[in-house]
Amino acid sequence: MNFKEIHIGELIRKIVKEDQLDPYKICNYLELSETELTKMYHSKSLDSEQLLKLSKVIKYDLFRVYSQHLLLYAPTNNGQHTTRKSNSEIPVFRKSIYTKEIIDFVLELIQNKTKTQAEITELYGIPKTTLHNWIKKYK
Repeated sequence: MNFKEIHIGELIRKIVKEDQLDPYKICNYLELSETELTKMYHSKSLDSEQLLKLSKVIKYDLFRVYSQHLLLYAPTNNGQHTTRKSNSEIPVFRKSIYTKEIIDFVLELIQNKTKTQAEITELYGIPKTTLHNWIKKYK
């Protein structure tokens, strides 16, 4: 999976095919025609409401794909924390939650010698100790 260039429609098509999901059921749930579903497969991006409904019907968190992109490609704050008031209604999320897909992606970069450990630490803001622990644990 390429987390840098996301084509959500293509990913949805692959999930439907790989999981052998019934397109009729998807169309019925989303109130779409099969032609509209096919157009969706060709769309690079989709409305968030559609993504939410699709995530439910195909039982796959499509938003997580975008979260993975943010983990890998969003600039780090370099220790500068945004201070939110404790009574803020805006949810605060930790950026340092790494999924198995992220770990595999990073380890593949090292294994293929695409990037060095120092480059990964610098580029993605992954702490050296975390990276070393992944290498020990998953290799």
